[in-house]
Amino acid sequence: MPVRRIAYLPLNSYPEAVAEDALRATVGFAVPLGVALHVTTFAVDIPKITSPLAGLMLDVPGMVRAAEEHSRDDCRRLGDIARAVGAPEGLTLSERTLVLGAALDAAAQEARYFDLSLLPWSRESQSTRDMAEAVVFGSGRPAILVPPSAQAEKIDHLAVAWDGSRVASRALGDALALLRDGGRITVLTVKDEKPLTGRAIAGTLATCLENRGFVAQPAEIDLRGRPIGEVLQDEALKAGASLLAMGGFGHSRLRDFILGGATAEVFADLRLPVLLSH
Repeated sequence: MPVRRIAYLPLNSYPEAVAEDALRATVGFAVPLGVALHVTTFAVDIPKITSPLAGLMLDVPGMVRAAEEHSRDDCRRLGDIARAVGAPEGLTLSERTLVLGAALDAAAQEARYFDLSLLPWSRESQSTRDMAEAVVFGSGRPAILVPPSAQAEKIDHLAVAWDGSRVASRALGDALALLRDGGRITVLTVKDEKPLTGRAIAGTLATCLENRGFVAQPAEIDLRGRPIGEVLQDEALKAGASLLAMGGFGHSRLRDFILGGATAEVFADLRLPVLLSH
């Protein structure tokens, strides 16, 4: 049996469902990657309220049932959308019903069984952001944030944010597996954001990649007071890259995510697909 890569796509339905345009873009983005797609939708099970005052002024049990039914309906609707867009390499769909608050940890754990995760992105949706943060920082696998504007195209030009760190090295390795044969790499290094591991590290990496048979070029950047996440995306888009790879800096404690500067700014304003490895 030939080996195939499978991407994981988790879809939460509570307290709000993933936006349709973001979901369509994400499933479409999977097609040129040549991966099969496993989609898991998460419906909510809300614990019953036992307070004697719960039914006096509001029909709380009825509200709970309505929220659960709406969540299940959204799961079916999201699954139908994913099927309609399709994935030539294969698409499987599963639905899980979990107690309120359990979906994020469950998605992070499930993502560990796949090659990478594809995560729909919508800056207006906190639920979407929470799912992305949980998978990026909890799965141990590479994850690609996909904005609604993403185009379904082969990765023939990769930009990598390079500071010589362990997470940047891991992001590079994860992204190279997605680069089309003969594709180009632009190595982006920001010179005035923090101390770097050496001089001309963008050129050093580009040379190493060239020695391995890749087509690579360095690009050293000055922030000049601009946000680093904005600058990295601007430079990647200017170079014509279809994917930006970067290390994901941050950690979570009791669901309180503390993000590194570049990671936080990319999460705040995503303008092209970004692969994050943590």
